[in-house]
Amino acid sequence: MNLNTPACAVSAIALSYLLAFGASAQSLPAPGQDDEGWRHTLGFYLFTPLRTTGTSTVAGLSADLDLDLGDVLEVLDFAAAGRYEAWNGDLGIIVDANYVGIEEDATLPGPLGSSVNVDVRQKWFAVLGAYRIADGTYGTANQRYTVDLQGGIRYNSIRQEIDITTPGPTTPPVLGGDQGWVEPVIGARGMWRLNERWTAVTSIDLGGFGAGGNDLQIGANVGFDYQPWDRTSIIFGYRYFSVDYSDTLSTGAFAYDVTQHGPYFGLKYFFN
Repeated sequence: MNLNTPACAVSAIALSYLLAFGASAQSLPAPGQDDEGWRHTLGFYLFTPLRTTGTSTVAGLSADLDLDLGDVLEVLDFAAAGRYEAWNGDLGIIVDANYVGIEEDATLPGPLGSSVNVDVRQKWFAVLGAYRIADGTYGTANQRYTVDLQGGIRYNSIRQEIDITTPGPTTPPVLGGDQGWVEPVIGARGMWRLNERWTAVTSIDLGGFGAGGNDLQIGANVGFDYQPWDRTSIIFGYRYFSVDYSDTLSTGAFAYDVTQHGPYFGLKYFFN
């Protein structure tokens, strides 16, 4: 990891976990779930990036990122992600929420013993409409598949603050700050029933498109749902994620151009 300053180093590690969560939910009714009327899915997910690469810029100072999962987990404070879907026939409503909190303290090199605190909070909340464009069967066993398209809006909020404390009488200004914006999101998903317990899932979502400084955000998943219980399934797979965000705060340029990939896993609960 090539870093310009120790403060930026801590910030870069912290930021590597931002915008990291996501997975697909349920347009294909689960085995045993009633396909008539409203059907609902509630899921909780975690994405664990094995590799994070790119560039982070805070207050005009840049850091080149090349991090593994261990680097990220060392500074993770709290993380949660959930997704709710309600479907009636071919029409669906999706609510997606994510939160990540990271905080790290470090001592700057030098005889004065200055310290730095990095506080990062990132959250998003999305509401999307969905439409199932394909619903059929395939293969000799006539297993069911569905394809749906999604579109809506997402509110993104990022706090990134670097607070340096020195032993002298002066207090350096806090670098960074809070940024929030609303952006469009579109997506597509395919689900293929393999048998009564297994379903294959692929999905992609695109967001940002220049809104609020987020040029483009991409999330792509390939994975499986395994349903060992009547109303609950285990989900797992592999995720690719990238984001290209930049803005200018009062303390200087802020930018985050990062690519991540790694496994995801979670649980889903179905009900009518």
